[in-house]
Amino acid sequence: MTIKEIQEEIIDEFSMFEDWMERYEYLIDLGKSLPIIDDQYKVDENLIKGCQSQVWLHSELEDGIVKYTADSDAILTKGIIALLLQVFSNQEPKAILEADTNFIDEIGLKEHLSPTRANGLVSMIKQIKLYAIALQTKA
Repeated sequence: MTIKEIQEEIIDEFSMFEDWMERYEYLIDLGKSLPIIDDQYKVDENLIKGCQSQVWLHSELEDGIVKYTADSDAILTKGIIALLLQVFSNQEPKAILEADTNFIDEIGLKEHLSPTRANGLVSMIKQIKLYAIALQTKA
């Protein structure tokens, strides 16, 4: 699936929930389903700067495709990074760099986060794109 198709699917999923409590529960469930990151990647160099919680993000390039793994010590933040990985993992670096993140506004996520979590969200997206730049250069 393309990034745009995944984003549209997420917008549809979020529209099924009646209120933000249900959406938060969905995000928490996404976080619980996030594959466990290997302990070797839970190092300071993989910590995302600008997040109130600890969020580790690791990326690898396999056959021209970026694969991200992540973890967080906060359950909601783990759900947010899981949502982002659903969109950006298993894509080509070029597609990641060209993708917009309007779906976040369309589902209303940013406006329903505390200012510190919203800043963390921006930092997560920035780091995802920085890794894509680095991996595109390597490819």
